[in-house]
Amino acid sequence: MAELNGKRLVLGVTGGIAAYKAAELARLFVKDGAEVHAVLTRSGAQFVTPVTFQALTGRLAWCDQWDARMPDNMAHIELSRAADAIVVAPASADFLAKLAHGLADDLLSTLCLARDCPLIVAPAMNRQMWENPATQRNISQLAEDGVIVLGPASGEQACGETGLGRMLEAADIHDAVTGFFQPKVLAGCRLMLTAGPTFEALDAVRGLTNLSSGKMGFALARAARDAGASVTLVSGPVTQPTPAGVTRVDVTSAQEMHAAVMQRVAACDIFIGVAAVADYRPAEPGQEKIKKEDKSLQITLIPNPDILAEVAARPNAPFSVGFAAESRDLEKYAEGKRQKKKLALVVGNLVKDGLGGDSNTVILFDDQGRHPLGPAAKIEIARGIVAHIGALLAGNGGV
Repeated sequence: MAELNGKRLVLGVTGGIAAYKAAELARLFVKDGAEVHAVLTRSGAQFVTPVTFQALTGRLAWCDQWDARMPDNMAHIELSRAADAIVVAPASADFLAKLAHGLADDLLSTLCLARDCPLIVAPAMNRQMWENPATQRNISQLAEDGVIVLGPASGEQACGETGLGRMLEAADIHDAVTGFFQPKVLAGCRLMLTAGPTFEALDAVRGLTNLSSGKMGFALARAARDAGASVTLVSGPVTQPTPAGVTRVDVTSAQEMHAAVMQRVAACDIFIGVAAVADYRPAEPGQEKIKKEDKSLQITLIPNPDILAEVAARPNAPFSVGFAAESRDLEKYAEGKRQKKKLALVVGNLVKDGLGGDSNTVILFDDQGRHPLGPAAKIEIARGIVAHIGALLAGNGGV
């Protein structure tokens, strides 16, 4: 899926070692369907040459405010007027200061000042430069002016120091930019979801779990964030990276997941139960490793709490969405789950179509019937689910 298909982006590159990440960012934008026009400051071109961006974008890069390739010599007007957004990555301390004070002494700063499109900046600098009161004042002013600031991240820097100031990775900036263009159908909503498997201990080293990777739940967390929601993600044991801006709560067992959800559910407007929660747990898990013997081993299992049913049955319950991963008779079991638990929506899929993989095929079940989605990448499926929830909340009946 090309989420940036048809979008025209100006990619500004200022001076700093993080400029090498801008080359990867340009590649990701182009791969995702965007038309990318690179604009380098003089110092930016000292780190990565215009030829690099020409090769990656398929278009000549811009450096000179008086570039004669623009017939009217007004590149700062022509480039900004046609853009859907300007993304400056890396944005140096010097360039942020220019933006905050309205200075325009080169092509990039001039087209930022002359723009009538959104401006997104990804700061990159030494930790002391970032922490300097002047930089912090400039960042506050830019935020007040409506400029979108991505990052910075904390970590090891080129100077050998460690702290805030690293530019976000290219993939993180790409995800944030694609999210920026998503419809804000959940703006102002507080959403909580569960994701991944649970692990029910049998003894000190073994346990019962399942093949859920958490990918669908994490994709939904990202899609909901991009749709404007404030997102809390309660996750079982998975290795998925947390989407920026999402609050993550890590748990292991179904009982821990239940406790984490119930502690926070009163403060949410939407609840989505994506996690593959174990239906049963050992009645008496061993405190030590169970030793192998030449005889059968019998373990008594008892039911785990039904998190989704309990949430949906609350007074003033949030808008509740369930997932039904089935091996057969999908429509029978998914719609039965929706009716039994009195859910607004159930997302059903066959385990062979999505469990643990990067893509999925689902059917949405609600009061209006069934709505197929996919096959598609899980982020695309997630965006479709979020759009459907937004439509149901708005009273439009969904997709």
